Amino acid sequence: MIRVIVADDQAVVRAGIAAILDAEPDMTVVGQAADGEAAAAIAASTAPDVAILDVRMPGTDGLAAAELIGRRQPATRIVMLTTFGLDEYVFAALRAGAAGFLLKDAEAAKVVEAVRVVAAGEAILDPGVTRRLIDRFATGPGPADAERLRGLTTRETQVLHQVARGLSNAEIAAALGISTSTAKDHVAVILSKLGVRDRVQATIAAYEAGLIRPGIR
Repeated sequence: MIRVIVADDQAVVRAGIAAILDAEPDMTVVGQAADGEAAAAIAASTAPDVAILDVRMPGTDGLAAAELIGRRQPATRIVMLTTFGLDEYVFAALRAGAAGFLLKDAEAAKVVEAVRVVAAGEAILDPGVTRRLIDRFATGPGPADAERLRGLTTRETQVLHQVARGLSNAEIAAALGISTSTAKDHVAVILSKLGVRDRVQATIAAYEAGLIRPGIR
C-alpha cells in the first residue's frame, strides 16, 4: 500500500486529490495539510511513501516543505503540484528534491500515475515542464557547473549522458554494451558522487555542466 500525504492551501483541491488517491486499491492518504509547515510535521509523524505538495502555500511553502521532508525523511518521494508552470518554480522544486512535477490541470489519472511512478523510485515530469527544462539549458553551462562532473570516471560520464537522454538502465546497457545490473550500479554511484537524489536531478546536473545539449545526442 502506497502511503500518501497531500498539502494544498485550497481545501477543495486538497480534498479532491485525496479522494482520487483514496479510491485507488493500492493507495491510502494518511494525512492532509494546508501549508508546508503542517505537511512537514505530518510527514515526520506518518513517514509517507509520497508527499504531494502545492508549490505556493501561505507561510512555509511547498518548496521549503520539500527541503525539510527531504532532509528528515529521505525515503519520502515528493510530487510538486501547482497551477504555475513558471521556470523558477520548476527548477527550485527539482533542486529541492522533487521526483515529480505536475500542473494542477493534469487529469486525475496522471496524478495517480505520478504517485505510482515516484513511489517505485522513478521520476515523472509534466511534458511541458520537461520542454522548459530542456530549453532552460540551451544556452550552455554556467561558469562553475562543469566542476560537478570532474569526479566521474569516463564510463560514469558516458552513463550519465545516457541518463540525461532519458534512457532506462536496460537501454543504457544496450547502448554501452554492458549488463543491466552494471548500468544500475553505475547510476547509483553517479547519484552518490553528484550528491543528488534521483535521475531527474542527475539530468539537471548533466545539462548544467554542458554534458548534453538540446538537439545533440
